[in-house]
Amino acid sequence: MFETLTYSAIFIVSAGAFYFSGELIVRSLIKIAKILQWKEFAISFVIMAIVASLPNLFVGIISAINKIPQLAFGDVIGGNVVDLTLSVALAALFAKKGIPAKSRTVQSTLIFTSAAAVFPVLLAWDGVLSRIDGIILISFYVFYLAWLFSKRERFSKTCEENGNIKKKKSGKIQYSLINVLQVLACVAVFIIAAQGIVSSAQYFAATFNWSLILIGLFIVGVGNCAPEIFFAIASARQGKRGHDWMILGDLMGAIIGPATFVLGTVALITPIQISDFSPFAVARIFLIFAIICFFTFVRNDQRISKKEAAFLLMIYVAFVITEIFVKL
Repeated sequence: MFETLTYSAIFIVSAGAFYFSGELIVRSLIKIAKILQWKEFAISFVIMAIVASLPNLFVGIISAINKIPQLAFGDVIGGNVVDLTLSVALAALFAKKGIPAKSRTVQSTLIFTSAAAVFPVLLAWDGVLSRIDGIILISFYVFYLAWLFSKRERFSKTCEENGNIKKKKSGKIQYSLINVLQVLACVAVFIIAAQGIVSSAQYFAATFNWSLILIGLFIVGVGNCAPEIFFAIASARQGKRGHDWMILGDLMGAIIGPATFVLGTVALITPIQISDFSPFAVARIFLIFAIICFFTFVRNDQRISKKEAAFLLMIYVAFVITEIFVKL
């Protein structure tokens, strides 16, 4: 009983560390971007997507080193379900008029997002995500980045300064260094928290006879989505005209990165053997359904309305209830 409470505490503390470190790293990177006059495009599609992938990456690498890469697979697929439903829904509900999706970059990235979300599922259909599959996934991610940076107009708008504060060059450098140190400290926390997540997941799997894939889908995947959920809600609440597209930019990048680069990296370290697909059956169905709904809403309406957000939220609730029912 004491050991169970101990590992439960480790998991909760580690998940909390992911959340608060993710929140701090988001704030620090946005401040750095404003000081250095980085583009809004870089913040939403690149920086935030990388930040959102860090928890998945560290959990994935540590789980691969510990010879349990199935945890990483469940984490990423579960996280994709969360991002396509809960994250998008919360952001749209907090926004005044939903989330606009008229940006050509958002519309084009929608195809990459949909393909990336189902790609690992298709490659693992034979029961294994091999090193060759890992190379394919990483190649897809590299191709996506090459396409992303191929259009000059995506870099035309710089991020605005809050309050139009002007700082001296020396002050800016000092301020940037502080934020860089905060980012590095958060990365260190990510590494420690990832070890706590993996250790507690191993204990739960052995003690309660839970599948590692199920733990990744149902528990770890939700916790690792904290950075993009925070950024999406914060951006939606600000409600700045012309900035709303950054929400979908972040969420799409947060889906593509883990599904391709993270799982590809894990597969290169240790091929992911999936001998039993039954714990993954429910998530696979909900993932495909969520992708279809998300694609349809963004493509047809070019906006995620509050009604559509409520529908996506219902999908997530149904996913949770179904997983609990199947487990029981």
